[in-house]
Amino acid sequence: MVRLAPEVTTKARRTRKRFVEVLIQNIRDCLQSSDIAHSVDGRWSRIFVSADDPTTARRIAGVFGVSSVSPIDARLAGNLDDIVRVGEDLYRDRVTGRRFAVRARRAGDFPFGTQDVRVQLGAVLDKTGKVDLTHPDVTVTVELRDDEAFLFSERVKGVGGLPLGVEGRAVCLLSGGFDSPVAAWMMMKRGVALDYVFLNLGGEAYERAVVSIAKILADAWSFGDAPRIHVIDFGSSVDAIKSAVTPRYWQLVLKRLMYRAAEQVAHAVRAQALVTGESIGQVSSQTLKNLRAIDEAATLPVLRPLVGLDKYEIIERAERIGTASLSAHIREYCAILPDRPVTKSTPKAVGAEEGQIDTTILDAAVRRRKVLALRDLHATDLVEPYLFAESVREDAVVIDCRELHHYQAWHYPGARQWSVSNLAAHFHELDREKTYVLYCAFGVLTAHVAEAMQRAGYEAYSFKGGAKAMMRYVEMQRGALPV
Repeated sequence: MVRLAPEVTTKARRTRKRFVEVLIQNIRDCLQSSDIAHSVDGRWSRIFVSADDPTTARRIAGVFGVSSVSPIDARLAGNLDDIVRVGEDLYRDRVTGRRFAVRARRAGDFPFGTQDVRVQLGAVLDKTGKVDLTHPDVTVTVELRDDEAFLFSERVKGVGGLPLGVEGRAVCLLSGGFDSPVAAWMMMKRGVALDYVFLNLGGEAYERAVVSIAKILADAWSFGDAPRIHVIDFGSSVDAIKSAVTPRYWQLVLKRLMYRAAEQVAHAVRAQALVTGESIGQVSSQTLKNLRAIDEAATLPVLRPLVGLDKYEIIERAERIGTASLSAHIREYCAILPDRPVTKSTPKAVGAEEGQIDTTILDAAVRRRKVLALRDLHATDLVEPYLFAESVREDAVVIDCRELHHYQAWHYPGARQWSVSNLAAHFHELDREKTYVLYCAFGVLTAHVAEAMQRAGYEAYSFKGGAKAMMRYVEMQRGALPV
């Protein structure tokens, strides 16, 4: 049972209908991308999804526009005696020796009320448990609607926001640090689909790292969309700045050229705005006066969702969305600061400095850009093939690098659970004589850790294809065993 985010439910009828239709398509895309067979039944205030995979609820909870998800324990006709009988069978053992509460909600006409459900089901469960409506250990919920009763006891919190795509498309300038991926995520949560522009100042290794971060945003959060990253070699533009612009203005002119390049891409993909990870006062180019000075370079709106956040808040959000561990190891090359950069510029002053540059250099760089469809990329497109394993040796130590709740739902038999950041920080404590096979959700994060471990002298591999491929591998191994 999927509940709509509050903002979706408050929309006018026509808008709400459109939003729900988009949300249903995004949920389908989420499950299809995970190879989960499913069916979706969309109703006015609830969406019902049928699927056998135990991870379905948590996957749907990561779709923008979802308030919460509850795995249904039983679905039956709206008959009070049947509800009490089935509820007792389902939850008797679960509440034994524990505090519990029975909640009930009703939409539609039934020959009994929600209080009847609470009293009668609570009475039979009270034989083994103890009723506590204030601080229950277990909450049993009965939802009555459309002549049916749905029984459940779990509620997985959703990401909320608006369904991705309902607010059109923007272009996000992505540098790979903590800020811009978080800005992208926050705009996606507001229903804005994104393409990414990466202005490369650091070579192929830098490109691979930034594309890897964009890949996480695409695979884990961009359900219902097919985002692309536009890679532009910006080295010639930097050379032009250094040869023609007063050093104190280098960084501001660089930012203006970045805006102009991103806007050219935005027009090509019919985007309505630019998105950046800028925050007031974080660095010299982000003082209020300097932001005003560089804004003039763009004709499209420049959206800055991080404008009021400090660095600690941004890093905390990056950890939640899954990009922090990669961003922490990326060196940003977008700063070409002299010793004393200008902090209080004006549009006129920066415009005059920019006017000394031949803009055909920028235009040529944009025309030569590389465009990558992020969701079509595989981990092998991003990291060297020798980092990957497609099987697990008998003596190998397997480490699951997903979040704990994913590990608890399923993991490779005998696997340890370490977060990516924890493993990256502490793998030196592991036995160098052993072989390690790591896996995460998509095989991208663990590839970077495996690479670091190999550089440190460990025999470590990332399982090709991530957790989904590992599940298939386990099933194949079981099928190969003699009966």
